[in-house]
Amino acid sequence: MEPIAHMQSDFPAKFGIPRQAGLVWALRGSVIFAPAYRSPEALRGIEGFSHLWLLWEFSQSRRSGWSPTVRPPRLGGNARMGVFATRSPFRPNPIGLSCVRLERVEWDTPQGPVLHVAGADLMDGTPIYDIKPYLPYADCHPEATQGFAPSEGRPLLQVDIPPRLLARVPEQVRPALEGVLAQDPRPAYQDDPERVYGFAFAGLEVRFAVRDGVLRVEDIQLA
Repeated sequence: MEPIAHMQSDFPAKFGIPRQAGLVWALRGSVIFAPAYRSPEALRGIEGFSHLWLLWEFSQSRRSGWSPTVRPPRLGGNARMGVFATRSPFRPNPIGLSCVRLERVEWDTPQGPVLHVAGADLMDGTPIYDIKPYLPYADCHPEATQGFAPSEGRPLLQVDIPPRLLARVPEQVRPALEGVLAQDPRPAYQDDPERVYGFAFAGLEVRFAVRDGVLRVEDIQLA
């Protein structure tokens, strides 16, 4: 197999990316096709679907071997579960699966047709191996159970960004940044109120701390 496209997103590194697709719909990204696949014919009819499945590679999590068990962060990083019972990136084949919302198709660009999507949990440059339409009648299962995974994600944090720092963030990405921060980018097993964390987003370096359920942004600088 070979990649057919790559993801263009505001995350140059893994830290800060939402843990699942669809948690922050304000996040915008683009699917850029490889030259051999820049055919409008290959996308005929895609604009009729509201959501798409992306099959992609955990390209920054490659390992020479694999383990039958992993430590899910949501279980504190100590309990082991079977790798096939988790969404860990450390798998025999590092394949990811994400459902994203198709915002629009830009048909005529120097890079061929481009898919503009929302809610993606992919790092910038992530190789994409396939794209399939999401079919509600077949893909939606309200009765599904969630095993050891929580029925809901972490409670959203209150986000405090001082106005002088918020002014450094381009207006069009402010909702996405606030949504990412509210999801709590820290590893699930870390809760040190004195620690300052940082991650790169949309050309910025964002530094923050979490105390008493409030995430306060300490600094924002150009990355």
